Amino acid sequence: MALIVQKYGGTSVGSVERIQTVAQRIHRTVQQGNTVVVVVSAMGKTTDTLVSLAQEITANPSRREMDMLLSTGEQVTIALMTMALQEIGQAAISLTGAQVGIVTEAEHSRARILSIKPDRIKRHLDKAEVVVVAGFQGISSVEDLEITTLGRGGSDTSAVALAASLKASFCEIYTDVPGILTTDPRLVPEARLMEEITCDEMLELASLGAKVLHPRAVEIARNYGVPLVVRSSWSEAPGTRVISPIPKPRSLEGLELTKAVDGVEFDRDQAKIALLRVPDHPGIAARLFGEIAHQQVDVDLIIQSIHEGNSNDIAFTVIKNVLSKAEAVAEAIAPALRSTPSNVTEAEVMVETGVAKISIAGAGMIGRPGIAAKMFKTLAQANINIEMISTSEVKVSCVVAKEDGDRAIAVLCEAFNVQLSPNPVATNAVAMSPPVRGVALDMKQAQIAIRHVKDKPGMAASIFGVLADNNISVDTIIQSQRCRILAGMPTRDIAFTVAQGEVEAACTALNRLADGFDEVIVDDDIAKVSIVGAGMVGQPGVAAKFFTALAQEKINIKMIATSEIKISCVVPKEEGVKALKAVHHGFELAGIETVEVPA
Repeated sequence: MALIVQKYGGTSVGSVERIQTVAQRIHRTVQQGNTVVVVVSAMGKTTDTLVSLAQEITANPSRREMDMLLSTGEQVTIALMTMALQEIGQAAISLTGAQVGIVTEAEHSRARILSIKPDRIKRHLDKAEVVVVAGFQGISSVEDLEITTLGRGGSDTSAVALAASLKASFCEIYTDVPGILTTDPRLVPEARLMEEITCDEMLELASLGAKVLHPRAVEIARNYGVPLVVRSSWSEAPGTRVISPIPKPRSLEGLELTKAVDGVEFDRDQAKIALLRVPDHPGIAARLFGEIAHQQVDVDLIIQSIHEGNSNDIAFTVIKNVLSKAEAVAEAIAPALRSTPSNVTEAEVMVETGVAKISIAGAGMIGRPGIAAKMFKTLAQANINIEMISTSEVKVSCVVAKEDGDRAIAVLCEAFNVQLSPNPVATNAVAMSPPVRGVALDMKQAQIAIRHVKDKPGMAASIFGVLADNNISVDTIIQSQRCRILAGMPTRDIAFTVAQGEVEAACTALNRLADGFDEVIVDDDIAKVSIVGAGMVGQPGVAAKFFTALAQEKINIKMIATSEIKISCVVPKEEGVKALKAVHHGFELAGIETVEVPA
């Protein structure tokens, strides 16, 4: 007999008929000999309706009263679902988040789960009852009985947290698509269903806007080893398995207050190659990395910073035993890269062997501003200069001087209270993982470029520290390789992306900094296209294939940033959807049949 937690989203329970259909599915699961806990969201557009009602009364409702209001949506669903189960002869009981003991922070509208006291659920399960739980909600403490909500994706989070606390056999997330797809089927109808995906890959895709699972739910599954399955509410198809690594022993107290950073990773076997002043037009990155892939050279970090005039800089790192091959390709291709026919200045190749890569990694850094800033500040306080920055949603990597490596490890491990850890990607990957699992598109970001930042320890810490102080989450961060001497001081450019709604606040915060850079430039005409796949590790040519797909559509790349399992390119917004389709097609991710999303 298995203990199964099932979660049904708003579309799945959007009408009485759909609730009755779901009740039949739950009943069949019980008849197969399973014990079932069900977590439900509010029906259909109920939450939107409640928000609209509040806005008719006040433009600025208190967060406490909004929690009180919005929590009623799930309570309607649990009552109706329980009635539907009882009507077909299935014993069931409905319980609110408070009644099942979901205790959260005292943060209205965005609370994190501290603990779950599942004793009452177990009593009902022992009586062969299905327990129907209101997702998205909890209470701040047993004494105050303050109702809190968990924010976007809260029902996913409730379900996986309950599965962890109950040590469930697995957690099924039911939705309106057949599982996790290679990209958004509304933009690419031929998107293919994945049979399985790793938690690390899912974290990246969820953070990039894939809405099937919320990153917080994936983080809990990863931390506690909860097997997840994403399935359609409308069919018996098996859906997609989300593979969790074998978890370390971990207390269920402070369930969602895990460390933002799990570990520090260090690689001293690195060398850096930078091409300066390459033409800023489509096809350059494809040509460069196509040649590198032809030589079977595996590239680690890749960054392309913001353009200056009609040229750009591209830098990448490789392991030292293939440096000679990579350098030869860069030197051979440089003379052919001329910015314009009238400008015969060749792209300059810079090679640096005395470098190392140090990274902080952790699913908990998602949605927590200030983690990157803390890393930069820690390195600055140790007088360690950062030569290269590349980020993903769950990792921040910096290239530093090799002689600073041991000191960097020590100060970062102390600052984040973690140990030096091996690269986790290979151990978490499904055997024979494809190079690319999926492709994501984010059209809701803006690029902010800071020109001529003084190249000295502490500048990145100051910039991203002031953003963190203003609760602004930063996404992709790039530090340019071209160094300019201004007033006797070497300078570099730093660029990053933020949500469009935070641009004004970010610029206001940056302009409060008294010194250290010349100007702040905003570009909100961007889209970010990303590929994700644990299988790209150790497989040369993945980046080249990505860049070639864009070049064939004559799409120019404004920025490039990578991690071990993700490559992101910033492109013009008007070409975002075209870029997504081109990359999806380029990696042959299309399925045989199109996927229909129910209305």
